Amino acid sequence: MREQVEQALESIRPAIQMDGGDIELVDVDENGVVRVRLIGACVGCPMSIMTLKAGIERILRERVPGVTDVEAV
Repeated sequence: MREQVEQALESIRPAIQMDGGDIELVDVDENGVVRVRLIGACVGCPMSIMTLKAGIERILRERVPGVTDVEAV
């Protein structure tokens, strides 16, 4: 599952980088919880939680079977 998550993140990374941010995969656990680190302009951005939940989590759930949640660390 980790490899699928990494591939999905690579496909959405350019959109995040266009706004000066980036995302780093930290962990994928056995329960399907994906932990990521938002970096760059995403740190402290008031929209980062919406980006995480409405964007990144939605895309990962669609593309990777078994993903149950996405958390920022």
